Amino acid sequence: MPPKKHKAVCRLCRREGLKLFLKGSRCEGAKCAVSKRDSAPGQHGFRRRPRSEYALRMREKQRAKRYYGMREAQFMSYFSMASKEHGDTGQNLFILFERRFDNVVYRAGLAMSRALARQLVVHGHMAVNGKRIDRPSYLLKPNDAVTPWGAEKGKTLLLGFLDQTKDRQVPEWIEVQREPLEVRMTALPGVDEATAGFQPHLIVELCSR
Repeated sequence: MPPKKHKAVCRLCRREGLKLFLKGSRCEGAKCAVSKRDSAPGQHGFRRRPRSEYALRMREKQRAKRYYGMREAQFMSYFSMASKEHGDTGQNLFILFERRFDNVVYRAGLAMSRALARQLVVHGHMAVNGKRIDRPSYLLKPNDAVTPWGAEKGKTLLLGFLDQTKDRQVPEWIEVQREPLEVRMTALPGVDEATAGFQPHLIVELCSR
């Protein structure tokens, strides 16, 4: 019998040694694989070995890519954008990640996972400032408003997700309104929140080589 899909995804979290929140509510409950067994996947109690400086930097980059659900080319495109902005490149990079359309939908509680948020966006269920946007990588700006697009059935679905994620902490820079359903990005993501759990300088050191 082939392994269940959730087990394959949970192996990624165990491999990185932290919750990537790839399975929505499962990651927040008692069934989370990292909570039950925080060792890396492998036979007979595989132990993590000391890593080289290069391996540490590469692992940090892989963690960020998996956390936000990006491919290599897209990741490097964001890095190029971040390096051209004023300020710390690593911090700029993670602020760009947080501004992604799919991430804001997830952060607001309109989806159980970023993968589902991407699906909602790609299928055209979401709009920004009244215009339907189907690109998960679309970067939102302060005061942009995200609303449902299409049939009333889609709005009902989103409200259902909002009820399921009511205990999830919504960032201060996102404002959620139920009636009428609207998510507004009130400011740029805070640096401390955007980089929480990551070491941006390791990624910058790797990508700048």
